Amino acid sequence: MKLEGLIVHICPREAWQAAQASGEYRAVSLETEGFIHCSRPEQVLAVANRFYREVPDLVLLWIDPRKLRTEIRWEPVDGGELFPHVYGPINTHAVSSVTSLIADKSGFFVNF
Repeated sequence: MKLEGLIVHICPREAWQAAQASGEYRAVSLETEGFIHCSRPEQVLAVANRFYREVPDLVLLWIDPRKLRTEIRWEPVDGGELFPHVYGPINTHAVSSVTSLIADKSGFFVNF
């Protein structure tokens, strides 16, 4: 898979499966914060281990920003590192692939 230019969203497999029926994915954060949190590929494992350690059956949505119908803003988080935030639902045809997020026996995410 070519990662260059793609952004990534972590989500429960069940939520992604439900989104395929409607043609768009809406994270809870879209309603509560106004955007969907995403990452660059090199940021994914750190984000997953910080916020999702106890969440089972997660997948990564590999999103082609050029195919999104909604706006992306690159915004600083915490220490100023920039993260992509999607200000609207993610249309499913913008998702180029979906992969599982893999944890070791202790629950630490190690691969995708």
